[in-house]
Amino acid sequence: MSNNNNPRNLKEGEDFYYTPEGYKCFTEKYHLKRGYCCKSGCRHCPYGFDKKTGTNKK
Repeated sequence: MSNNNNPRNLKEGEDFYYTPEGYKCFTEKYHLKRGYCCKSGCRHCPYGFDKKTGTNKK
């Protein structure tokens, strides 16, 4: 994991935000910075992963 992705270096509003329910939600920018798809069906997945089909749309 690169230094930019260290949980202590993440910036609220840029790398993540908190949902109304209080969960941390990673942004598309964070996912691109991380560099790969985790296949968890993330809300802002730039890789187009579909959790229902297990495939990437992009």
